Amino acid sequence: MSVIVITGASSGIGATLARQLGRRGDRVVLAARRETELQRVADEIGNGAIAVVTDVARRHDVNALRDRAIDAFGAIDVWVNNAGRGVSKNVLDLTDEDVDEMMTVNVKSALYGMQAAVPHFIERKRGHVINVSSFLSRVPMATIRAAYSASKAALNSLTANLRMDLAAAYPDIHVTLVMPGLVATDFAKHAKHGTPALSPAVAATAQSADEVALVVVNAIDQPVAEAYTSAQLAPLARRYFEDVGAFERSMALSR
Repeated sequence: MSVIVITGASSGIGATLARQLGRRGDRVVLAARRETELQRVADEIGNGAIAVVTDVARRHDVNALRDRAIDAFGAIDVWVNNAGRGVSKNVLDLTDEDVDEMMTVNVKSALYGMQAAVPHFIERKRGHVINVSSFLSRVPMATIRAAYSASKAALNSLTANLRMDLAAAYPDIHVTLVMPGLVATDFAKHAKHGTPALSPAVAATAQSADEVALVVVNAIDQPVAEAYTSAQLAPLARRYFEDVGAFERSMALSR
């Protein structure tokens, strides 16, 4: 049994992950801004699950979340930075507000989580941070998500650098990056400026939240540095980086 903190847990991947972990007996601490939805998920899980209303864009709230989890269960074993939001604008149309919001919600919130949890893990000489990123952080498959993709690329870099910082002195503190592709949740509906309708062919490729959450559960059980949530994504990313120019020309011609 582990104590696992999950941000962005009122719906989507976060709520689904909390349900999967709760069913197997883990103690879950759910964090999000929407109190009613968050408490509903915690009540559904039972098994000591607690809901902590948290604005992850505020460092004080994230520190308070850590303290609440430790007060309730004595320690934290895993911290999942899952909260995030999209924005639908191409590069030339982005405003300062758009970019600032993406960096705050998708990068600074995870940074606050890492800075809250990892000192606790260092004290215990063990623990696990899992940062939920996106396949779009590696491959520009949806240019309308430019600022979102850029923020997730920044999260990738922070994750890798933290892992390097800890590797030698703290081999039992794991840092994992999880990269979903298209997921059938309300993420697109809640994206700033809306989201254009997907073609039936593209929509058919979406994974379920359960499939994505299971990848996170497996990473908790068997820690890895990085995990794509679909078997199709890793080879596609490798193909992109083998010849970026050729890949992008091919994508542009197929539009």
